[in-house]
Amino acid sequence: MSNTLKVKTILVSQPSPENGRNVYEEIGNKYKLKIDFRPFIQVDAEPASQLRKKRINILEHTAIIFNSKNAVDHFFRIADEMRADLPIEMKYFCLNEAIAVYIQKYTQLRKRKVFSPKKPGEAAFLKLLQSHKTENYLFPCSDIRKPNIPDFLTKHNIAFKEAIMYKTVSADLSDLENVFYDVIVFFSPADIKSLFENFPDFKQNNTRIAAWGDTTLNAIKEANLVCQIPAPTPESPSIVAAIENYIKSVN
Repeated sequence: MSNTLKVKTILVSQPSPENGRNVYEEIGNKYKLKIDFRPFIQVDAEPASQLRKKRINILEHTAIIFNSKNAVDHFFRIADEMRADLPIEMKYFCLNEAIAVYIQKYTQLRKRKVFSPKKPGEAAFLKLLQSHKTENYLFPCSDIRKPNIPDFLTKHNIAFKEAIMYKTVSADLSDLENVFYDVIVFFSPADIKSLFENFPDFKQNNTRIAAWGDTTLNAIKEANLVCQIPAPTPESPSIVAAIENYIKSVN
């Protein structure tokens, strides 16, 4: 496999960016690249009946933890299915401001208590939870999730309960079987799992791999693949910066 082959095509294993600034489009135009978007995973709703079986009662909690927009969507879906009349005193703790704003899709922020860290990053969010350690938290999540939040709450003796409200499963990628890209961009171990569930005999050959985060990088190594474009790094704080830096070196 050559690291000096030019890059002309890129597959990003995520949905197309929402309306607004598309940083991928900017480097695509700049370097005359063909960039396609295709999510390798999809989210399936978990029915409210599963939570009832586990005796999870939303109204027994005083605060909800949201670490993604998916969590917001499925929490309010489940609350609706359970006909849970959320009290005005319910507090919502969001990993970042974007998620806090997203809650407006379901409820008026001025009538709710919504919290997000002033600084970006998970460390600031965990510190925020610790400063409200008397709450009884409900953590809506996927069946695949990082242990950081539950481990932190357990370590600090903060009351919480996990509620699996959606499941992350591999998407059907069969139409890509005979389509080849110079670079494939991965964002999670679930993306790697989906790749091999769809294409068990996948060979990397001349395809370069870009990866976001240590867990993704570890999954790539465990699959005996080689990552040429890791991020974040001191030189490339974002995946787009990593891709552009690599293209500069080979194109």
